[in-house]
Amino acid sequence: MSDDAPGHSLPGGFGFRPYRGDEDHGPMAAVRLGCAERDRVDARSVVEGLPTAAEIAEASAELEEPSENQILVVRDGSVVGYSTIRWWQERDGTWLYLHRGYLLPEYRRRGIGSAMLDWAEERIRRLVERHGTARTAVIGANATSSEREATALLLGAGYRRVFSLIELELGDLRQLPERGGELPAGIRTGPIGTSHYRAAWRTVVDSYADTGFTQKWPFQDFVDTADPACWRAAWKGQDMVAVALCSIRRHDHAVGEVEELSVRADQRRLGIGRALLLDGLRALREQGATTARLFTGTANPHRSYDLYESVGFRRQNEYVRYRKPCP
Repeated sequence: MSDDAPGHSLPGGFGFRPYRGDEDHGPMAAVRLGCAERDRVDARSVVEGLPTAAEIAEASAELEEPSENQILVVRDGSVVGYSTIRWWQERDGTWLYLHRGYLLPEYRRRGIGSAMLDWAEERIRRLVERHGTARTAVIGANATSSEREATALLLGAGYRRVFSLIELELGDLRQLPERGGELPAGIRTGPIGTSHYRAAWRTVVDSYADTGFTQKWPFQDFVDTADPACWRAAWKGQDMVAVALCSIRRHDHAVGEVEELSVRADQRRLGIGRALLLDGLRALREQGATTARLFTGTANPHRSYDLYESVGFRRQNEYVRYRKPCP
């Protein structure tokens, strides 16, 4: 057992070891595939699907100190589970340290999950001390509504559910309504160019002004990840009032994603969001996507489900965020 994993010990024959880079991406992907049937994983999910080795390599490369903030569970040299830690600051100043673990079903209910949880919490405590964020730090964890063992483990360890996301799918982009309704007088729509980036970013950021548990999104991050081929905006005069940020999934070009649909508060309930959403979905179709996905919070006060379902989206899985104080 690692020095970073106090508390629960691993059963005989199991051990922890650090992440080693390229050699681990295939075995980690195999763990995810091995969990898919038991946990009813939605392979095409844009929230948390079934990643390939290449996608796991990309995610690992984005971690800070991946060999320190990922740990693998091994049995007779084979990888049977792993945990990952990442962190970010939210709009209200909270530092969220999020851990996520995966363990093959045949090795569950043996105390291994508890040992993985202990490792993650102890590692997070050390990170918080190093970062000097103790005053605002919390520990977070994710589990889908279909991950029964993970949910029970978190609740038993003192975590509480704080919010959830629902993912929706539009199964056939050929079946889109051909019209999006009449736009209000004075509203025009069109593509988003580089000169519109700051206005588009501001439109999205402002839409989350009263929403809890949201990550800070600096303008430079927006620019660095911009993929505007399927982005659309609405203007009233010279003022941008709404955006639909849609993109093609890099690892599955048949799937499009509605990453953001934001309408300025004083322009809601006028049909702008529906018209803009359909514009974005048609752009995805023109780029080769056959289906589309999006996700939204269950506590969304703007009845966005009604809008999405009106154009053909249907609910898929629920993704739950849990938290506990950082001691």
